[in-house]
This record gives sequence, structure tokens and C-alpha cells, in this order.
Amino acid sequence: MTKVNTVLGPINTEDLGFTLMHEHLLCAFPNAYRDYPDILVPNALEYVITRLKQAKAEGVDTVVDLTTLDLGRDVLFIQEASRQSGVKVIACTGWWLDVPRFVSGIMGSVTVDQMAESFVREIDKGIGDTGIKPGILKSASDMGGVTPPQEIALRAVARAHLKTGVPIVIHSYHPGQVAKQQLDILKEEGVDFKYVKVDHCNDTTDVEYLTWILEQGCTMGLDRYPGRLVSPLARTKTLKALMVAGYGDKLCPSHDCLLSYVLPEGFTTEQYEVLNPHRILYLKKVVFPWLKEMGVAEGKINQLCVTGPRNFLEGK
Repeated sequence: MTKVNTVLGPINTEDLGFTLMHEHLLCAFPNAYRDYPDILVPNALEYVITRLKQAKAEGVDTVVDLTTLDLGRDVLFIQEASRQSGVKVIACTGWWLDVPRFVSGIMGSVTVDQMAESFVREIDKGIGDTGIKPGILKSASDMGGVTPPQEIALRAVARAHLKTGVPIVIHSYHPGQVAKQQLDILKEEGVDFKYVKVDHCNDTTDVEYLTWILEQGCTMGLDRYPGRLVSPLARTKTLKALMVAGYGDKLCPSHDCLLSYVLPEGFTTEQYEVLNPHRILYLKKVVFPWLKEMGVAEGKINQLCVTGPRNFLEGK
């Protein structure tokens, strides 16, 4: 049994229940809810609480919020949404793609170790003065490969993991097999891949490449539903293929869903969310019924968001 930090304090991994491993309660930019609430979805906090309560009623117990600071992480917003909805929420530390200028500025750069210590401080003491401790480390690279600033952040995440034991999630671009670059760097830093989850893997249907990632010992995030680039049905066929191949206990389906966000002028939330009105219930409402139609046993379907997340957070 392992403990993991949530925004309401540590819990035992055996209490995680049905867990969505890659979602965003509020995704915009730093201080968006405090300073620019008028450009977000109306009554953003209440809107998120309502969505979380709906998910809780359908059996969702825990959500991992992978919103980093550059994506607008607001841990007090997350904490209040968790408290009022009853859904456990795990926050993260690290950086997404927008690694700030101070990392590679003209006057010099923050070092890997300096950045790593910032992550360690958040894990050990809490984010700012909130006392809220993250339970995940995150790094990201995309279609441009691992850029120099992103490499600093990735190595910093690796070193913070080695000091704290907090597991790592990496955002990657799978049509370009960028995960191979990221994993090479983590290997150089001495990271055991059982503590690494590679996300957005269902942006490709290349089962050979996905199998390679799993064979390195990583957990796999199939966490873009409905997603772009690949159809939802094709994503689900890939999920089934990996389950049939025996990797079900290393898979973490989720949505990468923004529950609150910057709402474009002239749109209602219903119009903006037309492609996925189910939000973080899309798996339960659409994907799991598809898997059942494809002949996957109901027991295995029900364990998809239980066993994989728990194994990952326990380092199995």
C-alpha cells in the first residue's frame, strides 16, 4: 500500500477507486480565475463542481489534474472543487510546453538542479503558501521534439522524482515517436520506467510502437477521447488490441478534457462542447460500450481505470 497526495491531503492508493489519470479542471493561464473570470466559462467553479458531481454519481472516484503552472494551475480552485464535489483530485508539478523565458534567456538559464529543487519544494512543503502538495511530476514535448528548454524541464522532473519518489507523466507527440527521445533522457538520468506514464498514446494506431513503449516498462496513457487526429473508434480498437495483447494492467484511459476553459466570444458552453457533451464521462458513456460490443469482458473493462492507475502510482 502506497500513499499519494491529493489536494485534500494524502490517501492510500487502495482508496483511489475509478481514476481518470489525465484531465484538467481549469485550463487557461496563471491567475485566470482570479483576474479574468469574465473570459472563462460562466461561473467556472460552480460549473466544474456540477460536472464532477455528475461524474461522481456515475462512479468516478478520483481525477488526476495535469494542469501545470504554464497551463494555469490553480490549486485552490481545484481544492474547492474537490471538497464540494466529493471527487478526489491529484494535482501536479512540472512544466508543459511553455517553459518560461528564464530557463533559456539571453542572460543565462536556470539550471536543471535549480528547477528540480523547485519541484521538490512543492512536493515536500506545498505549492506556494497553500500547503497543497502535488502527487505527480509532469514534463512535455510535442511535434518539435525535445527542445533545449524542455530538456532542462524533463531532466529536472527526473531528478525531482529520484529525490521524492513521486511518479512522472510525460506529454508526447506520438505520430513523430517523440517518446523515444524523452525516454532516452529519463534513462540517462537513472529513472526506472515503472514510475513513468507516457501520455496521449492513442494519438497513434501504431501498435508496434505502442508495444515498444510498454515493453520498456512504462505505463501508457490512452487519454485523448474523443480526441483529434485519430477517430474515437480507431482509438478504442487500439485500446482493445493492447488489452488482448495482455497489457491491460498498464493502461490508463482518460480524456484530457478541459472542464473549464476560455470560452470564445459568441459561444455557449453547449455549442463549444458539442463534440463531447459527456465530458469526463465519455469513457463510460461511449468507449466502454464499444469495448463490450467488441467482445471485451465486462470485468476487464471495469478494471481499466482502477488497476492501471493504482499500479502506476504504486510503482508496479
